[in-house]
Amino acid sequence: MSIEYIKEKDYCMDSRDFVLLSDYVPGIIQEIRYFSTYNFIGDRIDGYEMPAAIITKDAARAVKEVANKANLLGYRLKVFDAYRPATAVKHFVMWGLEDLDQRMKPFFYPDLEKTELFREGYIAGKSSHSRGSTIDLTLFDMNTGREVDMGSPFDFFGEKSHPDFKGITEDQYDNRMLLRKLMTEGGFLPIDCEWWHFTMEKEPYPDTYFGFPIAVDVL
Repeated sequence: MSIEYIKEKDYCMDSRDFVLLSDYVPGIIQEIRYFSTYNFIGDRIDGYEMPAAIITKDAARAVKEVANKANLLGYRLKVFDAYRPATAVKHFVMWGLEDLDQRMKPFFYPDLEKTELFREGYIAGKSSHSRGSTIDLTLFDMNTGREVDMGSPFDFFGEKSHPDFKGITEDQYDNRMLLRKLMTEGGFLPIDCEWWHFTMEKEPYPDTYFGFPIAVDVL
């Protein structure tokens, strides 16, 4: 199996139009999974040198508007990932194609083989995250002090993470639709296999993939 990914010579390393998301949305909760080992690979991912969400300025402004609307409803936004360096995407691809390790399979992809993660759209050689205006997030209920129940956890690869999956409770489905409504009204587009994934419809860099690391000195 061969998957095309962005080569290092094709990375854009110019980070001048990127910002820390927390500078624009001070109340956002961050759990940057790929900085930790709690992710579908089980290791910190290449390019994640600090646990912070970086995103384009245009997308940050749009997320701020979504966050303000969510706040009025009693929620805060919780982000798992935003800009993803192309080096991280290569890490995903190499793990999927060449690495025999499957220690996180029971937790993140119990019903799929690693090679199926490409076919089903969970891993891509060219990720919209690397264009800088895609975000993975959920809602945090300020009344309960917990994440909203979406029926499956972030980065669970399987049919029950499809936004329109009906094999969950009515409340879980309604929660997904609330997040979707807030994000689409804020100018973001969903995808059909992950309830948490949204890309800015009018993204400023639709054809550019960035490779600079998520690090203190890049902004």
